[in-house]
Amino acid sequence: MTQSLFPTFTSPSPDTITSGGRNPTLADRYLSVPFTLLDARTGWWRERKAQWLATGIQSELGRSRELLFASSAQPPATYTAKNAFEAALGRKATWAEFAQAHPEHITQQGTSVFDPVLCELVYRWFSAPGQLVLDPFAGGSVRGIVAAATGRRYAGVDLRAEQVDANRAQWATLAQPGMPAPHWVQSDALALHQALPDVQADFLFSCPPYGNLERYSDDKADLSTMRYPQFLRTYRKIIKEAVAMLRQDRFACFVVGDIRDTQGLYRGFVSDTIAAFRDAGARLYNEAILVTPSGSLPIRAGKAFEVSRKLGKTHQQVLVFVKGDPRRATAACGAVR
Repeated sequence: MTQSLFPTFTSPSPDTITSGGRNPTLADRYLSVPFTLLDARTGWWRERKAQWLATGIQSELGRSRELLFASSAQPPATYTAKNAFEAALGRKATWAEFAQAHPEHITQQGTSVFDPVLCELVYRWFSAPGQLVLDPFAGGSVRGIVAAATGRRYAGVDLRAEQVDANRAQWATLAQPGMPAPHWVQSDALALHQALPDVQADFLFSCPPYGNLERYSDDKADLSTMRYPQFLRTYRKIIKEAVAMLRQDRFACFVVGDIRDTQGLYRGFVSDTIAAFRDAGARLYNEAILVTPSGSLPIRAGKAFEVSRKLGKTHQQVLVFVKGDPRRATAACGAVR
């Protein structure tokens, strides 16, 4: 494999401005406009995500299917194709049967995966090549692989040995000369410092479990098995230890979304995350909304809204914190490359 298989991005030369050429736009300079709305539905975002996935990244490996999306969680066009398939068969078909016959129509996979484009943006905006990224919830391979492809060192822990093995196997198939190998360790995130004793991170980046919305294992140490009060106590301890391993005057970023309790009321997970970072010594510096493709949401929301008045959720929060001085943290990032 050659390095050209990974998406590349080069900022326009300053000479572009002075030589009479087209002035670079914000997107030219920063890959995406640095606004508080990040729209993963746009054409360029989808194209770049396809480029990343074309390298062979399979972040769903090591995770069971149906973690977040049912097999039937597909957009309306897929339902139309399945109806036509059943009409031709003269009977109802299972989703597995339809997917085997027409895999091209299956646009939503069963397991939720981290968006490599968001990962790339966050790395380029809030860290520098050669710096070390710490990930206390290192499920999936995306954050480690994108870190390596953009020249960042990466150290992450995950509770499940099968997930760590899958991440390492992914890297073995994608590794290229000159890229720093991601370092995944099987460990409870509560023992983050013991698992990575020599790590002093330049950037803290993760996507934590959203309470018990996705259940990853039956291990009692797994946050996804805990009731919310216990989950929050454990989550706060992990954030405190992770922030302690972050260098002074550096950024941190968590991607989170609010979750509902058994009555359908929001728990305030986003605000709980902000409070946990504040108490650990890192202040909220940026917040952005990541708008994601709706997929089968129109179908699911249409069925639920009449009886519950719950709005269909199609976004997550990207929270950026700073430990220390924001100006010094910015200087440590250098120019966006």
